[in-house]
Amino acid sequence: METKTRKLYLFGGLLLILGITIGWLISPSAPETVDAEHNHGVEALADQIWTCSMHPQIKLNEPGDCPICGMDLIPVATAKSSGSTNPMVHEMTAEAIAMANVQTSIVGGMNSDGEISLTGKIQADERQNASVTAKFPGRIEKLFVSFTGEKVKVGQRLASIYSPELVTAQKELLEAAKTRSVFPELYQAAREKLRLWKLSEAQITTIENTGTPKTEFEVLAEHSGVVTQRNIAVGDYVNTGTVLFNIVDLDKIWVMLDAYESDLPMVAVGNPISFTAAGIPGQTYQAKVTYIDPILNPATRAASLRAELNNPGGKLLPEMFVSAKVKTNSKSQNAGIAIPRTALLWSGKRSIVYVKVPNSEYPAYEMREITIGSKIGDMYAVEAGLEIGEEIVTNGAFAIDAASQLAGGYSMMNRPETKTMEVSSAFQSQLTQLTEEYFKVKNSLVNDDAPATQKAAAAIQTSLSKVDMNLVKGPAHELWMSIRSEVEKAAGMMSKETDIEKQRTHFAPLSQAFLDLTETFGLTKDKVYKEFCPMAFDNKGAFWLSESEQIRNPYYGKAMLTCGEVKATYLKGQPVMDFTGTNAVPSSGEHRH
Repeated sequence: METKTRKLYLFGGLLLILGITIGWLISPSAPETVDAEHNHGVEALADQIWTCSMHPQIKLNEPGDCPICGMDLIPVATAKSSGSTNPMVHEMTAEAIAMANVQTSIVGGMNSDGEISLTGKIQADERQNASVTAKFPGRIEKLFVSFTGEKVKVGQRLASIYSPELVTAQKELLEAAKTRSVFPELYQAAREKLRLWKLSEAQITTIENTGTPKTEFEVLAEHSGVVTQRNIAVGDYVNTGTVLFNIVDLDKIWVMLDAYESDLPMVAVGNPISFTAAGIPGQTYQAKVTYIDPILNPATRAASLRAELNNPGGKLLPEMFVSAKVKTNSKSQNAGIAIPRTALLWSGKRSIVYVKVPNSEYPAYEMREITIGSKIGDMYAVEAGLEIGEEIVTNGAFAIDAASQLAGGYSMMNRPETKTMEVSSAFQSQLTQLTEEYFKVKNSLVNDDAPATQKAAAAIQTSLSKVDMNLVKGPAHELWMSIRSEVEKAAGMMSKETDIEKQRTHFAPLSQAFLDLTETFGLTKDKVYKEFCPMAFDNKGAFWLSESEQIRNPYYGKAMLTCGEVKATYLKGQPVMDFTGTNAVPSSGEHRH
């Protein structure tokens, strides 16, 4: 018994020693783990951005209430999974993309046989309208055409009139005929009076031969067509000149189409038209533009296009609605691009599209502001902001925009300000010519050619003097004068230096001035690039403007020709956004050596 008790105590002691040993081994790592987790949480909290679901422009570094509406702020993830730092790019998960039914398509060139879709109505040819009027005063005794829409032919009886005045005039003729040999002038005057009331010579002769005045005279149709208006009834008294009937000939009709201001540059007299009428399904008619109204309707901001068409059988009736396609003859369409209307989010001259970011790890879409032109069918011409071959969202763009807004990003309702100012195309053309001289300086440095660089810098000064400063006014003028001063100063220093390394030192401020010029006023060149070398000037880095996407480093020349990366692409007509104050920094491309 004693032996058994001793064994139990020995076993318990061993367990106690083992427990102490294990606790000592694991205890030092616990505080470190807790601290690491704590520090990570503090760091994550410090990086967290908070926004308001109703006012996504509010971005704060700590939770609280919205200063505008008082709602609780919600957290927004500031880091994107793919590491993109472009604030115009919004990323979504594959599941979210599927739920939003996002569809994309490649931007293509505009069809050279572009067609403008217009709507309008059939109208009667105004030249075929005629009014039947009373030639003499009287009372309507009978109506042979009693409803509108009835077809009549030339010479057909329309009504009969009893005219006391005409009866009296006939009696005067009969009395004058008795003394014709004595008073021929009275006889001729009596006949002329009846002629003026549009009685024919045959009718006048009949009255004279019978010796009895007629009490009723028939009103005859002077034109064939359809009665569009009947203004009289039996028993009505009419005066000379009263309009009795309106008749229109529908053998020829007009097609009147409404063309908006943006459509007018695309059409001209002679353009072919194909149209269908709502009341005649399955039938397509062909015509040509014969007239373009020179005056816009101030209410609709549209002008009328007119086409003339024969109407055999009279199937096309006035006021029928028509849908037409007008083939344009604008040569500029061949070089242009077009996108479907479903890709646009914003109406007006400048609209929003979402461009798919290529080669991204996760689905990412860049919000792009573009300039649109005329509507060609279901497509819109793009004047600036897109290139052929880019992939845009054609379905689900609104879902992406809404997701970006809720995440505190930019959207069509919350766009960044633009750096680019509105200036004339003439001023932009002069700046583009000046920039071409800058590219010569840049390329001379790439080739390590100091004399050529010196000569090209002098040419910048000459070209600078040709830029007309009077083409810009107000704030734009002040900005141009500031940039002009920087260009003149840097180019002057380079033109005096013979050492290429010193030329490169002055090239950095010259490049910055041309970047400011490009971003502020824009160029007429289709595309230029903002490029960056991080190793220039003892790793401080330096930018330059290039006409080519291919890296050719002017700060090192042949020593490190391909060192650098593309930071931004400037497209003709596309405004440059101002991201001052945003957390993200626009960046694209990869650094290469």
